Amino acid sequence: MDYTFPKDFWWGSSASGPQTEGRFAGDGKGDNIWDYWYQQEPEKFFDGVGPDVASQVYTKYQEDIALMKEIGHNSFRTSIQWSRLIPAGTGAVNPEAVKFYNAYIDELIANDIEPFINLYHFDMPMPLQEKGGWLNRETVTAYVSFAKTCFELFGDRVKKWFTHNEPIVPVEGGYLYQFHYPNIIDMKKAVAVGYHETLASAKAIAAYHDMNLGGEIGIILNLTPSYPRDPQNPEDVQAAIMADAFFNRSFLDPAVKGEFPAELVTVVKELGMLPEIKDGDLETIRQNTVDLLGINYYQPRRVKAKETPKDPQAAPMPDDYFDNYEMPGRKMNPYRGWEIYEKGIYDILTNTRENYGNIPCFISENGMGVEGEARFKNADGVIEDDYRIDFIKDHLRYVHQAIEEGTDCRGFHMWTCMDNWSWTNAYKNRYGFISVDLDHEGARKIKKSGRWFKTVADQNGFDD
Repeated sequence: MDYTFPKDFWWGSSASGPQTEGRFAGDGKGDNIWDYWYQQEPEKFFDGVGPDVASQVYTKYQEDIALMKEIGHNSFRTSIQWSRLIPAGTGAVNPEAVKFYNAYIDELIANDIEPFINLYHFDMPMPLQEKGGWLNRETVTAYVSFAKTCFELFGDRVKKWFTHNEPIVPVEGGYLYQFHYPNIIDMKKAVAVGYHETLASAKAIAAYHDMNLGGEIGIILNLTPSYPRDPQNPEDVQAAIMADAFFNRSFLDPAVKGEFPAELVTVVKELGMLPEIKDGDLETIRQNTVDLLGINYYQPRRVKAKETPKDPQAAPMPDDYFDNYEMPGRKMNPYRGWEIYEKGIYDILTNTRENYGNIPCFISENGMGVEGEARFKNADGVIEDDYRIDFIKDHLRYVHQAIEEGTDCRGFHMWTCMDNWSWTNAYKNRYGFISVDLDHEGARKIKKSGRWFKTVADQNGFDD
């Protein structure tokens, strides 16, 4: 079958500033929560590799962009590190950062690669975190000032902006499930963090639209469709609805519809955990919805009615309203511990068409992390990652089907371009089209999947 995609489809990949740039003497960057956490507890990071290493894009961006072009990119998403541009989180702008981001953006454009720029990718400046981070409403004001600074500095060339990448992750990781700093369990704080992220996003969207820079601004959400164990069992179905409200609709509904899901509001009220909502907040959120939705898809969420007792040490938690369910026979990525379910990407895209006004969207991340990829090197030192090619193909078939049925999906960005640092996992699992050899000064080499992706981009699709 011939899988041809719409004209001017966005083919490329995604990354982030904190996961790629690294730190260098004289670069003027301030500490963010990852720099601080690594300094405090380096043993939490795989092989002791911290964010100061990353992939050295700060010095290698020209080489990297040439490689992007070589593997068929017409677009690429990364983020501006708040702590690099404004080291204290508020106040003075770092001139070295302005030089770097100007050069990075200009180099992308010179190579016919459109820059898609995200503003917040889990990297709270440490001086703001010391005052509470997203728990503190003052951070919303600081964030909007940061966003305006970015629009003023780079908005003449950047026409695709995103307020947050995966805003549910700071909520889950930092305040519920202990995999991001500050690594605590407190659902009331989690609710406040999510509320302030949503408010900050709406205010940044308002600021961007007020500046009339001629571009679009959206948000990047990781959507994990919730499937009930038994679709005929009302209790399982209700469990899936609640999981969806907590982990998907909590940000999807305000971003696209301008309102929070009723199920979530009811729970938060019942628990007495409503955040402080000031006059005008809800109207700001209602009026300032996204122009464009980025969708990160990796895995589904399978749930069943609550059968296990609540954890008295942690409660209340989202898990009080459902149990996770391991479907027998599911296909797995054993390195990441995630189910591979390609049809999930189709179900998400169909949902945007049927329930979210067919909002213009694109797949902003999809990918397969594999540990120990060096074992797949051929005699020429090229990693033959056929498993990644198959993974992408299997998902693209479903993206194509959704588009054929009318979903306004405009692109596919793979996570990631070159192997990058991934939070506490560091370089444990590799995701890139291009390998990074940490033992040889970060040397790059295109994998088999990168060459394959070039043919897909050139043909605007693939034959099966």
